[in-house]
Amino acid sequence: FRVEVTLVDINDHSPVFPNDRVTFKILETSEPGSRFPLEVARDLDIGRNTVQDYSISPETEYFTVSYGTGITGKKSLELVLEKPLDREKQAEMGFSVIAVDGGSPPRSGTTEINVVILDVNDNAPKFTQEEYIGKILENMPEGSVVLTVLANDPDAGVNGDITYQLSQAVGQSVSAFVIDHVTGEIKLTKPLDFEAAQMHELSVRATDGGGLSAICKVLVELVDVNDNAPELVVSSFSSPLPENTVVAVDADSGQNSWLSYHLLRATDPGLFSVGLQSGEVRLRRPVTERDSVKQKLLVLVRDNGKPPLSATAALSALLLKDFSDVRLPHSSPASEDQAASLTTYLIIALVFVSLLFLISTAVLVARKVCRRKELKAGHVLYAADTLQSGPADAAAAGTLPRAYCYEISLTTGSGNSEFRFLKPILPSLPPQHCAVGQGPEEEQDFPGVPVSTEDMAPDNAGALSAGQFNALSFS
Repeated sequence: FRVEVTLVDINDHSPVFPNDRVTFKILETSEPGSRFPLEVARDLDIGRNTVQDYSISPETEYFTVSYGTGITGKKSLELVLEKPLDREKQAEMGFSVIAVDGGSPPRSGTTEINVVILDVNDNAPKFTQEEYIGKILENMPEGSVVLTVLANDPDAGVNGDITYQLSQAVGQSVSAFVIDHVTGEIKLTKPLDFEAAQMHELSVRATDGGGLSAICKVLVELVDVNDNAPELVVSSFSSPLPENTVVAVDADSGQNSWLSYHLLRATDPGLFSVGLQSGEVRLRRPVTERDSVKQKLLVLVRDNGKPPLSATAALSALLLKDFSDVRLPHSSPASEDQAASLTTYLIIALVFVSLLFLISTAVLVARKVCRRKELKAGHVLYAADTLQSGPADAAAAGTLPRAYCYEISLTTGSGNSEFRFLKPILPSLPPQHCAVGQGPEEEQDFPGVPVSTEDMAPDNAGALSAGQFNALSFS
């Protein structure tokens, strides 16, 4: 006979996935409903003991699994995106897909799913503040850091790389600031002046690698520094009494511009007073006849900075009884400059004339000294032929008194020596009775010569008159 044996399957095999771990890379811009295929699990059992269902553990709001039979009748398994992804919120997620068979008790198998969300440049940079405010001193040097702006971009890679630039500036801020393109530091390119502008407004643009950008506003407030001394509206003036005011302004602000007035000097310090805050100049006592008509005051104006800066004002006042015909002299800087120039020219002229006088005097003295030396260089002696009895006897004895001689000076160093007579003491003597010497050491007495009547007679042929005998030349 025939026997049939029927084997009844028991659930002795668990579902098994082909891969224990599967990684999906999904763009964060993927639309909900997008499907991502996953390989099904295998179960060697049959019938109800095969895989009956799939599930995700732990459950996630972003994905579900879809298991079914395709058009071809083949079983298929897919991950279905249920919600838009945001890489900036969650760049990566993991879960398990569980396959369960229909046995009793049921068996299951799992595979690990790792979802990596790919970045898309869907986020523009964002500044940490919509408006930045920085305060700096007006005297800060070039290169000083004013402040640092910061923008964040949650995108990854190049999409998250940010560069900074000044996109707009107001007034002189265009050239006064520069920004570091990487760090966002804003620095000074030149010193700033509080008196020129107290506030600077900038616009900074942050741009990521994908071209998206954001803009923020930067306000730079300058803190005043006491770098301006008080400036007098009228630094020196004359005015009639009894009252006037010294006016001064200070370009600084705050306490640096608070001014106080002080009387430094005055012709009569007890006659005037200056208001500490107002700068008003007032009389402290009645004017008397003993007071000087013209009064001069020097007023100091000081600000309240640290350290304080100051300026002075000079005032000139006339003490008069009637103001109707008052004409106060006003000296202009131009006339003072002309007077100073004229004084300079006069001094120069005086020095020049004095130099000419000294030079002329020196030349004259030198010439006189030279003439005296020339006179002492030689002597010529003449004997007298027609003399009175006293002198004649002396001549006969062989000696001629000096009172009856001419003394002349001979020049040396030339072939011919020319001499001139000085003023004669006695009438001229005949030339035959003369002797010549070349200096005091060569002088000698005339020898005794007999004087006859013929000698005393005038010789018209060989004698010269005093009028004709002016100069002789010797070889």
